[in-house]
Amino acid sequence: MKKRMKTLLALVMVAAVVAGLAGCGTPAPAEEPAPAPAPAPAPAPEPVPEPELTGEIMLAAAASLENAFVEELIPLFNTEYPGVRVVGVYDSSGRLQTQIEEGLDAQLFFSAATRQMNALVDGGFIDGSTAVNLLENEVVLITGINTETEVTGYEDIMLAASIGIGDPGSVPAGQYAEEVLTSLGVWGEVEAKASHGTNVTEVLAWVAEGSAEVGIVYMTDAASMPDRVRVIASAPEGTLVTPVYYPIGLQAGMGDKAEAAHAFMDFLQSPAALGVFRSYGFSTL
Repeated sequence: MKKRMKTLLALVMVAAVVAGLAGCGTPAPAEEPAPAPAPAPAPAPEPVPEPELTGEIMLAAAASLENAFVEELIPLFNTEYPGVRVVGVYDSSGRLQTQIEEGLDAQLFFSAATRQMNALVDGGFIDGSTAVNLLENEVVLITGINTETEVTGYEDIMLAASIGIGDPGSVPAGQYAEEVLTSLGVWGEVEAKASHGTNVTEVLAWVAEGSAEVGIVYMTDAASMPDRVRVIASAPEGTLVTPVYYPIGLQAGMGDKAEAAHAFMDFLQSPAALGVFRSYGFSTL
């Protein structure tokens, strides 16, 4: 009995030692905390829209350009720049030159001849670095759609009872007419019976209404009234040495109107605007 008790006691002590040793073992490592989530990226800043271009600019343009600008070009420009008002002044290039020299505050000058543009560049009114030949036209001899005439060309223009041409002193179309007729040797006779219009649009109106039997205008002017005038002839080859170029340029020293004026100038040289000019009969350069 005593021997059994000793054996039992020994087993109990061994179990206690084993349990103690287990309690003194290396503790299990603590779990590391999960990393904090990264902060969300800051939202991208909203793009700041460019301020809308606003203001008023003046265009001084040859009378033969009026229809294209009023009917299509200015409205088309305003679809892109609704805040810019374009005021157009249309007359003969020579009269516009004089008005600019006398103080007309035109930011763009669009001439029907290089002579007037060159004069304004030389006088410091137009920035020569911006001047560019943009269009080309043609001078033609016309009569009314229902007018009876024996005239068949420039060579026999003297047969007409009345002749309308632009004033060669200020109207490029008149200057071109004088060059052609002088080349043909008939300018003296024509000048004696010709009525001088203040611009080419006036000459076109005379012929259309029958107050002039024939007249000399631009091809684009004749094309604007196909139901009222007809073309008799173009200038004979070799009689017109001076090209019928239309240059455009910007005013020198425009101040706060420069941005809007440059935008309009760039627009007029765009494919869309050049397409409009071609639809009115101009050639583009």
